[in-house]
Amino acid sequence: MEDLSHGTLVFLDYFFLIFHSAYTLFSIFGWIWQKTRVVHLLTSLLTLFSWLLMGIWYGLGYCFLTDWHWDVRTALGKPPNSSSYIHFLIREITGFDLHAPLVDKWVVLVFTACFLLSIALNLRDYKRRKHSR
Repeated sequence: MEDLSHGTLVFLDYFFLIFHSAYTLFSIFGWIWQKTRVVHLLTSLLTLFSWLLMGIWYGLGYCFLTDWHWDVRTALGKPPNSSSYIHFLIREITGFDLHAPLVDKWVVLVFTACFLLSIALNLRDYKRRKHSR
């Protein structure tokens, strides 16, 4: 990161802020619309891959997007002082410094509910397509 210009680091900081936030919102709401359900299921599986499989080596709940964003912020001299992206977002947007483990528990609960809904609705959609042929 030290070989990147300040302008590039600022761009990457905003890019990660926007992209990761949009990815998070899609993780919460992407299962709702039939046209986005398959993509939602794939992005949920990518999230699980990062949290669980990559988590074997980097720690449970590891997110490569968060890791890259934290590297950028550290290079900018603005370390996030949070291991959780959602905790960081809540603090940045509202100023509230909620208990990080509580935020992490809610993230897992919301993600799990949305993932299970995605699986159920994708299976239902698949069965409907199969029977309509």
